[in-house]
Amino acid sequence: MASLMENLLLVLEEQELKYEELLALSMKKTPVIIQGDITRLQEITEEEQIVVSKLNQLDKKREEFMFDIANVINKDVKTLKLKYLIEMLSGQPKEQERLAVVTDKLNSTTKQMKRVNEQNSELLTDALDMVEYDLNLLRSMKAAPETANYDRGAFNMGKTLGNDVAGFDAKQ
Repeated sequence: MASLMENLLLVLEEQELKYEELLALSMKKTPVIIQGDITRLQEITEEEQIVVSKLNQLDKKREEFMFDIANVINKDVKTLKLKYLIEMLSGQPKEQERLAVVTDKLNSTTKQMKRVNEQNSELLTDALDMVEYDLNLLRSMKAAPETANYDRGAFNMGKTLGNDVAGFDAKQ
């Protein structure tokens, strides 16, 4: 049981470090989103994917250790929580404190990540709204009304307001 708990602690501590790394990357995204630097945003997203992949591997290990611990203490793995393990370790104050500290750090880091990711999501939504607004403005300029320009025979000359800009030119 002691080695299982030690392995669980090591995995949780490693997960906490990876979550801190992911939080730092998310925080880097905020000014990049504001600046509209798509290339840098893509680079950060790729870095995040690498960290998330490592976190998924660590999570699988954590689940395995929780399953093994649940079998040893004859508990259902679905109901086994870290809070219960912290209480169970009352006879081992060092391990109990270590597990409590890493659990608190994980909770704190994930709450910060949620806040930063919500902020980044709002910024991205605002940026997309601005792009849509700009596109609508360009479309409306292209579809501007005709002027009341008549020639000598009282025929409408048919000129439109705004620029006579053609659509996308793939040759350029």
